[in-house]
Amino acid sequence: MKTPEGGGGSGAGGSDAETGVNEKKQTHALFPFAIVSITYILFTITDGAVRMIVLLHAYGKSFTAMEIAIMFSLYELMGVLTNLIAGIMGARWGIRVTLLVGLCLQIAGLSALFAWDDKWSKMEAIAYVTGAQALCGIAKDLTKLGGKTVTKLVTPDEKQNRLFVLVSGLTGLKNSFKGVGYFLGAWLLTISYATSLIVMIALIVIALPFGFFGLSKDLGRVGKENVTLKKALTQNRNTKYLSLSRVFLFGSRDLWFEIPLPFFLRDSIGGMGWSRSAVGAMLAGYIIVYGQLQSWTPALVLKPLKQSPPNKRVAVLWNVLLVLCPLFLGACVSTELFDSKKDEEKYETERAVLVVLGIAFFAFLFAVNSAIHSYLVVRYAEGNKLSMSVGFYYMANAFGRLFGTILSGVIYTAFENDVRTGFAVCFWASSASVLLSAFFETFLEDEGDDASVGDAEK
Repeated sequence: MKTPEGGGGSGAGGSDAETGVNEKKQTHALFPFAIVSITYILFTITDGAVRMIVLLHAYGKSFTAMEIAIMFSLYELMGVLTNLIAGIMGARWGIRVTLLVGLCLQIAGLSALFAWDDKWSKMEAIAYVTGAQALCGIAKDLTKLGGKTVTKLVTPDEKQNRLFVLVSGLTGLKNSFKGVGYFLGAWLLTISYATSLIVMIALIVIALPFGFFGLSKDLGRVGKENVTLKKALTQNRNTKYLSLSRVFLFGSRDLWFEIPLPFFLRDSIGGMGWSRSAVGAMLAGYIIVYGQLQSWTPALVLKPLKQSPPNKRVAVLWNVLLVLCPLFLGACVSTELFDSKKDEEKYETERAVLVVLGIAFFAFLFAVNSAIHSYLVVRYAEGNKLSMSVGFYYMANAFGRLFGTILSGVIYTAFENDVRTGFAVCFWASSASVLLSAFFETFLEDEGDDASVGDAEK
């Protein structure tokens, strides 16, 4: 009989050695997660910043809400197309390739914005900036693919709570740093337009070596026979309905957040009359708070309520609760308190408090919903086509942002002579979008462990 110390022993020594090996494997498995997280965060700062740089720079040149919405249209449209293509790229060549290509395209998009000339006509400026933003849109979704897929690649299937925590943590951290980017972009713009772009390019240059040297070329790759456009479009039932729900969830936010909110805050006649830095701080605060809430959703919200990891019923419940926020904000903006004919100084504090509280409440509920969605997409994704499933899902995410951004520009511009009513209508449209998101979640199936990851429909 072999002693416990022997190679085949089962005593304490063997157990300790096995534990040590497992710990090393776990540490090694989390290394790509750390690398992707670093590059993802650095990129995200620039993604938030360029949004504010373009928006506030264009606002200062008297572009309308609809004209600025057009500038961002290809950014969002490229997200619709890129997520699908990125899923195929990630499956065939690995997520290192998609990450590095995304970082390089972000440098190209930021560099192109240097050429924006004040002498151009509005049409020339819109066409050029829209093209530059298209590059940034492609870059965002190529980079995001790695951040979303690496979480499941480093998490065993049986550890769903750990997967939920990782997904929520990375997504929340990313959103918090995007908020930093919003503020940084608005603040740097007060120094100069060129300085803001130079700083953003420098951050991407810092991120490049992490992705190039820190990731294996095989990470996320699958057999070529599984990498086709047909397979990318053929998703299981849950992924399809969750993606459809995602369209209207993110559309509900961008119906009032991306363009109407900064326009309303900046407008000194019918809106709040805030400074450029104050507007940047407001949007940054929303994104940062939203990101932190999303990170802590598993531990501080859903776990105490015994809703972690979440399922269909949890998703529908929190989505229905979300509709209360845009209804409340729309009602507030419609009251006489926001009437520009009233004493502005007297009601300035009350207006600010109502807007901040309403948006903070929206941030909380939206963060819970987003954390649930971010978890469910990797839970429902099939293991042999993970990156394609995630790409399909975030294609829907980008389409939601596109429809929300364009429709918000249409609504706000239609009421340009009464911005208060226009802003309120944006919130009411947001409420309808939330309800549609909840409706499509009711078609999810997750009664059992296998039901949620069923075979793809033929």
